[in-house]
Parts: sequence; C-alpha cells; structure tokens
Amino acid sequence: MRKPRWWAELALIGVVYAAYSGGRLLVRGDEASAVEHGLAILRLERLLGIDAEPPLNRLFTDVPALGIPADFAYASLHYLVTPAILLWLFRRRPAQYRAARTWLMVSTLLGLVGFTLLPTCPPRLLDPVHGFTDTMAHFSAYGWWGGEASAPRGLGGLTNQYAAMPSLHVGWALWCGVMLWRYGRTPAAKALGVAYPLLTTVVVMGTANHYLLDAVAGAAVMGAGLLLTPPVLRLARRLRGTAEAPPVVSGGCETSAGERIPGQRTFPTSADDTSTRGLPCSSSGSGSGEAESVGEAR
Repeated sequence: MRKPRWWAELALIGVVYAAYSGGRLLVRGDEASAVEHGLAILRLERLLGIDAEPPLNRLFTDVPALGIPADFAYASLHYLVTPAILLWLFRRRPAQYRAARTWLMVSTLLGLVGFTLLPTCPPRLLDPVHGFTDTMAHFSAYGWWGGEASAPRGLGGLTNQYAAMPSLHVGWALWCGVMLWRYGRTPAAKALGVAYPLLTTVVVMGTANHYLLDAVAGAAVMGAGLLLTPPVLRLARRLRGTAEAPPVVSGGCETSAGERIPGQRTFPTSADDTSTRGLPCSSSGSGSGEAESVGEAR
C-alpha cells in the first residue's frame, strides 16, 4: 500500500476537524434541555453510587497545587498530545497510521452525533446548589482561559459549552493510550499509555467539565469507531482503486487458439508459447501490477 502523503493527510485532518468544530457550534441545544440532561446523569450516578465528581471537584478547588495544573491539562493536552501521536505514527509507523487515523476520525464524528442528540450541561454550569465549582473560572487568573470552558478570554462564544456527552477529551486520550501501548517500544511509553487516559478522566471530573458517565460514553464512542474502521477502510480502498485503475485496452476479453485481435501481428509459435494461449491479454510489464490493483479494489 502506498505511503500516505503528508500534505494530503494534513488537508484531510484539517477538513475533518473544521467540520467537527463547526458542527459543535451548529448543534447547540437549548439551555433548559441541556440542564435537564445533566441533572438526569447526576441523579443516575447517585443512584448507582458512582458520583465521583463532587469530592474530586472539592479537592481541586481547595488545593490550587492540584486545581491549576489540572486546568492547564484540560485546556491544552487535548490539542497537543493527540496531534503529536498522529505525527509519531505517520513518521515511525506508516503501515499502521492510516487505520489509526481513520479510527480517530470516525470516532470524532460519532461524538458529534452524541452532541447533537444529547446536549448536556456540564457539572460546572449547574446551579451552585448542586455543589460544583468551575475551577477554570476560579483559577482563570493563572491561565489564558476565561469563565467559558477552555477557550481563550473573549472567545467563549466560539465554543459549545453543552457538548459534554460524550467526553472526547477522554475518548481522544484513550486513543492516544492505545497507540502508545500498542506501538511504543519502551516500558515508559507503555506506562504513559495507561496513565494518560486515566489522568484525563480524573482531570475532566475534578475540573467539573464532565460527569463520569460522559467519560464512559467517550470510551464507548471510541469502541464503536474501532468497529467501524475496517469497513470504512475497505470503502476508501475501493474508491481509491476505482479512481486510480488504468483503462483496460482489450476489455478483459480472452482469445481462443488461432484467433487474432484486429491489427495484431503474428509470430511463429513454439512449444513454450502454447501454454500461454487462452490467458487474458496483457503486457509483460504491467500485468501483475494491474491484477494486484484490481484485487485491492475488490
């Protein structure tokens, strides 16, 4: 398989991310339904005894040495680590890059479907009676963000604050972790592959940006994206093979013994030549390559 071209990959990733970002803005739900969805998630977690967000949020709020680094991690690692892993795969694991990239993109688009169907108010935007503190607003003097998610000050209107379900912070971190565990060669890389998604899950809950079930949904979206990756790759190969297949001069027809294509020159035959009669017409230089490309396109 041909190695991906860097400029084509950059353009593809840019188009998909632009579509994802624009889609997030276009599918903003109304505040009332988003708040109701958030409260429903919180009630379900309390019923199941898995509401880990309140104690973590109190800890991050009361201990700046934890809360401030967590805010920086939430605002930046999502946009730094994921592209870095993509670039590493492109350069060091080109054979695995295309499948890994497709998995990430398909899962991201599935997340967009979740934002559309279930706009969800994050814990930090609930009424204070529920006991949550927006740590990013609380510690905003230490960073570039304001009181509206992780967007830089003055750009909060360019974010969809109700895109909490599923958590793609956790989903993307899980993808990074799998790549590091699968293709990292050192114990440190594999340990980082385990630690990064776990740390991200704690951060998104401690900063009151997501519920635990948001994180679970983020992992589920990545699982669905993984299952859809093989058929998406097959479709892409089929389309690519159709676009690149050269025209077949003879139409793929076969000739019987003694039959000639119009204009074909005849040559004396030997015993060795008789074994090749009846095969599809092809040139010695391109026959195997064309068969291979057609096989890939099927």
